[in-house]
Amino acid sequence: MFDDAVLRCFLEKQEQLFPDKVAETLEAADDFLEECMAVVVDSVQEVWDYFDEAGIDMEGADEDEILEADEVFEIGDGRYLIVEG
Repeated sequence: MFDDAVLRCFLEKQEQLFPDKVAETLEAADDFLEECMAVVVDSVQEVWDYFDEAGIDMEGADEDEILEADEVFEIGDGRYLIVEG
């Protein structure tokens, strides 16, 4: 379901959301992200839309604050992985 860029990003940055590693391999990362129902979005606007649809209060937040949320992982190619911890 998730491509290698997404899985590598999660493996490298997973400790921004979790105190300990939850995955060590690409396959384990894929399984974990599927179980968490993580999503990949294509833009900052889609990150905003996701949080809005999830009912997360973003009033007064700016783009930088949203992208610095522990749940948001910048993949590096313009996409973002959102993982609910």
